[in-house]
Amino acid sequence: MIRRLLVANRGEIARRIIVTCRAVGVETVAVHSDADADAPYVAEADYAVRLPGNSPTETYLRGDLLVDAARRAGADAVHPGYGFLSENGAFAQAVQDAGLLWVGPPPKVIDVMGSKIEAKQLVADAGVPTLPTWNDPLDVESYPVLVKASAGGGGRGMRLVRDASDLADAVASARYEAESAFGDGTVFCERYVERARHIEVQIIADSHGSVISLGERECSIQRRHQKIIEETPSPFVDPALREKLCSAAVATARAVGYVGAGTVEFVVEPDSSFWFLEMNTRLQVEHPVTELVVGIDLVRLQLLVAEGGKLPYSGPPPLRGHAVEARIYAEDPTCAWLPRTGTLHRFDFPGVDQEFGPMVTPGLRLDSGVVAGSAVGVHYDPMLAKLVAWAPTRYEATRQLATALARARIHGVGTNRDLLVRVLRHPSFVAGDLDTGFLDGHPEVFAPLLSSVDCLRLSCLAAALAASAARQEASPLATLPARWRNIPSVPQTVAYEAPSGTFEVAYRLDRTGALSGWTVRRVERDDVGLPGATPELDGSSNVAIVSATPARVVLDVSGVRYTFDVDRVGDVSYVDTAEGSVELTELPRFPPPGTETAEGTLTAPLPGSVVRVLVVPGQRVAAGDLLLTVEAMKLEHAVHAPTSGVITDLKVKTGAQVEAGALLAVLAPD
Repeated sequence: MIRRLLVANRGEIARRIIVTCRAVGVETVAVHSDADADAPYVAEADYAVRLPGNSPTETYLRGDLLVDAARRAGADAVHPGYGFLSENGAFAQAVQDAGLLWVGPPPKVIDVMGSKIEAKQLVADAGVPTLPTWNDPLDVESYPVLVKASAGGGGRGMRLVRDASDLADAVASARYEAESAFGDGTVFCERYVERARHIEVQIIADSHGSVISLGERECSIQRRHQKIIEETPSPFVDPALREKLCSAAVATARAVGYVGAGTVEFVVEPDSSFWFLEMNTRLQVEHPVTELVVGIDLVRLQLLVAEGGKLPYSGPPPLRGHAVEARIYAEDPTCAWLPRTGTLHRFDFPGVDQEFGPMVTPGLRLDSGVVAGSAVGVHYDPMLAKLVAWAPTRYEATRQLATALARARIHGVGTNRDLLVRVLRHPSFVAGDLDTGFLDGHPEVFAPLLSSVDCLRLSCLAAALAASAARQEASPLATLPARWRNIPSVPQTVAYEAPSGTFEVAYRLDRTGALSGWTVRRVERDDVGLPGATPELDGSSNVAIVSATPARVVLDVSGVRYTFDVDRVGDVSYVDTAEGSVELTELPRFPPPGTETAEGTLTAPLPGSVVRVLVVPGQRVAAGDLLLTVEAMKLEHAVHAPTSGVITDLKVKTGAQVEAGALLAVLAPD
């Protein structure tokens, strides 16, 4: 019987495991890097052990430190979560050699299935169909192909190659990323299937010979080969195909003597033919959708199986309704979707019924690794949380999830929230017409929710009125009428930088505080603060102020009331509405003289570590050449030459830590 469990992971999955352990009476031990010292999961565990350092290689990828932490804290078992060392057979063996219980499959099984190359051969021998594969990239016979890391998952070390001329660079990049993420740089090439669906089957097996499947998950909505929306059951899979997929998954598990929770992943073609991709010998990120639809706590079953117990099921449980999950990432949609860092000032999802674990009745579930006040750094994966909707039908679940995301209050860090909502509401997604190329085929989903000019204009006006109300409350002349001015004929003006450009707000209030005229116009940022003619206000507008406080502005627009919640932090106003949110940065009225960036200056796209430098001063490069790479949040970001020319200066070397916007190199263009 497990008495005290060490969770060899961090963030959301650590919190998820701790919740189940608390429910079944198991004490928990958290491990944390210096960057995670104040993370929620550390406070929620019964005990915590520090792992000195910040990077994964210093901390969560150090199996010796994790085993030592378990011993020092008096733990008798280890749960690896997902990622890091969860699919490392050597770590599993080290845990067992230390006399601790391993909550996962046997180390030998992890090693076999951890190598995608070896796993594909094994399942092929068991009669499960597999895709054409080339272990040596030099042997590739046809394109397109996917370069894939043999170890690990989550889209790491994966590159799509459509032309032979791009293969060498893709292999080199994939090898580096795989080595960095999993400690194993082995890669292989696999035939790429166009318009494919990514469908996986959850299985669980005990040590007494029982193997059951828990239905399939649809995971085709992906970006950078990383899943962002998952659901169960799949809208594409009919009962006959479900039976075939689940039988293949069970056969795969039996072929290796699998024990514990695992996932068998398949690529499914439009004609319903399917191919084995890989088996993940751990709990998956998207496991909540399965838990809700089958009504089973998968972590609880993992603990039961690890203790030698028998599964309490004679066969697959029935599916109850439909569940859809969206992964929320810290990303900058205005800057090539690069990961974002910062502090979460607000992190609120109205209507959430439960955090973590199965639910009794349909509703919203939130699995989050962060809370309001959490710092999002550069060292780990940028996923913040998963929001899951469970309802009787797919349509209801999708609608509920989209509405909850649109109304969420996420302040301080840019996210992919708007993209998720756009996808969930897209007619093709609603109809179940989707595949792994969905985002490429529907670029319209990348538009911000508040993309119409009218929505932005009203949000800018609301931010200006809220700021005015805040100044009024702080003024020693608070007894005067709200927003009173001694020269009422001159409008008040303020400029905001929004994701879609710069907007200047001008408005005038009469002596009673009523709105007598206003306008919001798009301007060039360089024009802000320059002297010019007084903006012409629209005095006949059908917009009236119902109420205006520093935190909330209510406007009557042609007889319809609109509410704008405003959260101002420094110079930034976060404006939330029922339709979506927008981040507005107030610009100074008289900006100081700036320094122009010299032509050819290359800067860091985000804070991180320089991991590869491929040029030297004086070297001639062509447009598009890879110059160097910066690693942050477990991803490698390439810096390419914007034009042909000569490298005249190089400011960094391999291993250097850089901040966002730091000068990396200077290119003298031809």
